[in-house]
Amino acid sequence: MTETYRRTEMMTIAAARALRNEDICFVGIGLPSAAANLARLTHAPGITLVYEAGPIATKPDVLPLSIGDGELCDTALTTVSVPEMFRYWLQGGRMTVGFLGGAQIDRFANLNTTVIGPYAKPRARLPGGGGAPEIGSACGEIFIIMGQSRRSFVAQLDFITSMGHGEGGDHRARLGLATKGPTRLVTDLCIFEPDPRTKEMSVTAIHPGITRAEIAESTGWPVRFAATVAETPSPTAHELEVLRDLHARTARAHGQSA
Repeated sequence: MTETYRRTEMMTIAAARALRNEDICFVGIGLPSAAANLARLTHAPGITLVYEAGPIATKPDVLPLSIGDGELCDTALTTVSVPEMFRYWLQGGRMTVGFLGGAQIDRFANLNTTVIGPYAKPRARLPGGGGAPEIGSACGEIFIIMGQSRRSFVAQLDFITSMGHGEGGDHRARLGLATKGPTRLVTDLCIFEPDPRTKEMSVTAIHPGITRAEIAESTGWPVRFAATVAETPSPTAHELEVLRDLHARTARAHGQSA
């Protein structure tokens, strides 16, 4: 592959590859939505995409601006109420995977989407958890996609919005959670997976052209690397074409520049 690509494109494509054709995926807005729809348009045409506002098996032509975007209902097999979505579909254990992002993440993949700084007097107030806390606990497993920097990959979260692996080890099990929690964290630099014993997120694959030093410098805790670290396969021409077309159609539909 000689064609150049942006790091954000590598990140989205690497995240999309983690999804399977048979998955029932609870999708977050933004990067998770781009990755999930790229999977649907490439290797996983049979994937069932579900969004928080109630659309089930949606196949949007453009990326939604929010969970309430009419595009999602217009292209869905059906749309249910929010209480039914959470109580029956999500908490009923019908989602194989949840796809999330966040403003901050720690080494055990706990997420913050609430505030930056002290809760009472924050430097920035974020959109909040929405359904993410329930997604993190009730989906079979969780994939996370985030740009990597010391601002977002922090030693200690300012607020825990969505539990990942908590304090590590068997913390989820001790709280009665039977689901796996975060099993993959995809960034613009690499891919993390939880250590089988400690559940600390460790680097298992590095994107082409990225060094271990760059990853360490962009992480707010002493980053761990797995015993065997692979190189992430570069984007294919087809993956890039589909992703760029999706973003271009979305930009045109929303009156933005691509």
